[in-house]
Amino acid sequence: MAGLKTRKKQRLVVMIVAVAVLALAAFLIVFAGRQTGSFNLFLQPSEVFQQKVAPGQRFRLGGLVETGTFERKDDGLTYEFRVTDCAADIPVRFTGMLPSLFREGQGVVSEGALNAEGVFVADTVLAKHDENYAAPGTMPKNEEACSHPEALTAGQTGR
Repeated sequence: MAGLKTRKKQRLVVMIVAVAVLALAAFLIVFAGRQTGSFNLFLQPSEVFQQKVAPGQRFRLGGLVETGTFERKDDGLTYEFRVTDCAADIPVRFTGMLPSLFREGQGVVSEGALNAEGVFVADTVLAKHDENYAAPGTMPKNEEACSHPEALTAGQTGR
């Protein structure tokens, strides 16, 4: 580095190299995330069918709990319901304690995997935290195709 005799020039070169390395690292992270689909926080039922998710592959399933599908099994800890995006729906089975705000017609995100019969076996269920908030993407892409509490007019309650 005969031409870089001053400290100022040496620092400039180090800074340029550091910025280039950080930019390359950011590009690689974004590129890898797009290839694997790991930037999706969850999949809606129609996306599960479009992507042909394999049984046993873990992912998050999000959408609305379809009205009239919630069922509590005899053991008192196993629940079955359907999650819908109004274009498709997937049956879900969960064993454990449901969140206190869980109910039909509300947004839900669950984590687990499909079994061989096409039932999503969840080990975690998250319900939205209040009546005014919907986790981004939990509302169906074609909201006009289904009925849910967010579609109620002012003055009506969803309970």
